[in-house]
Amino acid sequence: MSALILGWSLTAAQVILAIAMGFAALRFIRGPRAQDRIIGLDTFYVNAMLMLITVGIRSGATLYFEAALIIALLGFVGTVAMAKFLMRGEVIE
Repeated sequence: MSALILGWSLTAAQVILAIAMGFAALRFIRGPRAQDRIIGLDTFYVNAMLMLITVGIRSGATLYFEAALIIALLGFVGTVAMAKFLMRGEVIE
């Protein structure tokens, strides 16, 4: 019974995350301002990271967790760099 509940909840989480990734991609593509595009990209990488974690839980392979960690680190650095570029016009002073 517990494995059945885990399977259904992982499937539901993956479907919801896929829908959220679609909305984030839409905001990234259609965003009227650059700030909206950065928020859309930030949301997209967080949802992609969570999708990899759910795939890793389902398969039991640790490779997905390591890939999610790398996506989280690079996504955070990229978001900070883009935000700094929009604020000051340059990333490295």
